[in-house]
Amino acid sequence: MTSHAVSPEASSDTPLTFSTFRSGFPALTTQTYLSICDKMILHRRVRASVEEFLDHLELASANRVQHEVHVASSRRKFADLMNVAPETIAAIRNVSDGINSIAWAFPWEPGDNVVLTSDCEHPNNVYPWLRQRQRGLEVRIVNPLPDGSIDIDGLISAMDARTRLMTVASATFAPGHRTDLRKLGEACRKRDVFLLVDGVQTAGIMHHDLSAEMVDGFATSVSKGLLGLYGYGFLYVSPKWIDRLKPAYLSRPAIVQRTDDHSTMGGFDYEYQPDSRRFEVGSFNLAGAYAVDASLDMLLELGTAHIEAHVLQLVGRFHDGLCSLGITPAVPGRGSKQSHIVTLGALNAGGHGFSTDPLIQPLSEHLVERRVAHTIRRGQLRFGLHAYNNEADIDAALDAVREGLGVIKGVAAI
Repeated sequence: MTSHAVSPEASSDTPLTFSTFRSGFPALTTQTYLSICDKMILHRRVRASVEEFLDHLELASANRVQHEVHVASSRRKFADLMNVAPETIAAIRNVSDGINSIAWAFPWEPGDNVVLTSDCEHPNNVYPWLRQRQRGLEVRIVNPLPDGSIDIDGLISAMDARTRLMTVASATFAPGHRTDLRKLGEACRKRDVFLLVDGVQTAGIMHHDLSAEMVDGFATSVSKGLLGLYGYGFLYVSPKWIDRLKPAYLSRPAIVQRTDDHSTMGGFDYEYQPDSRRFEVGSFNLAGAYAVDASLDMLLELGTAHIEAHVLQLVGRFHDGLCSLGITPAVPGRGSKQSHIVTLGALNAGGHGFSTDPLIQPLSEHLVERRVAHTIRRGQLRFGLHAYNNEADIDAALDAVREGLGVIKGVAAI
């Protein structure tokens, strides 16, 4: 494999560039990492922040209030990343937590419907809605377009006077097309329909302005593009909707505090937090808060508009290179559907980690040998890029694909 050495990381006082950002990831010394759509790799600053938390635990040197400074700070920074107010953000566990929070908080009436496209979604944004059928909700499923992308016009056409919510992924789980949130947001806003977005694939990589996109709810974990740890995430809820949503689960963080004593019950009357904090339940994942508080500093300094431009330029280079090898990726290398995800092979020719496509499985095995990190999802070979990737990574991946194709053709000729 082509070596991509990681130089010693610049100090936190040095202006961050894509190169100095890259230098903080030890994983990049041992592999070509093109798999952010699967999971993050850890930056040294993020690890240092988690170690700070562990030091506090070991030495009993911080109390709950001091720890939760990082919860409040991470909420505020994520709000800045999404161009919304800090009070619209709740600290949650993951995408599933956020989606289920909205599903159970929504004031459904029998005969209401939700519109989604199951074949373009992770199952975790399908099952919560199927569960709501027991409360009288109709689930309207719109098939994807032939290229595997979300049928935006089909979703809009599926709405009627009883539609209360539409839910989509910001970039599809597979093949990875980007979704036109603004067009859906405009259509939903006209009908007073709640637009809920699973944003885990794009948060921290693609640029979002949730106000301009007219998104009403946005759920993400921090374990992919936000470069944090598992078990921590964010839920955005528009102020336009907050008073109409009553959380299914209730604990002290969701209630207006009349005292600083967290153990005091007070009276039996209670008042929901006036903002998205009403969706916070129990104790926070403090290690997760410390971690993403550090990673968000770097993402904000780089800026998601610059990150997106950097990543999409690399995706275009990768797409062109693959086409020159005779492979056309499933997601376009240019245009509105382009994302940070590049997928190869036939959709649904296999499943999670395996493919029946005669090209994909052996090609994947060769990429593993060459230490090019990737995944197979729904039978497709899948790559995902982030701000730490560079042209050398793309060239290394293309070299490995070229070699793999040669090996496959040689075996087939025997």
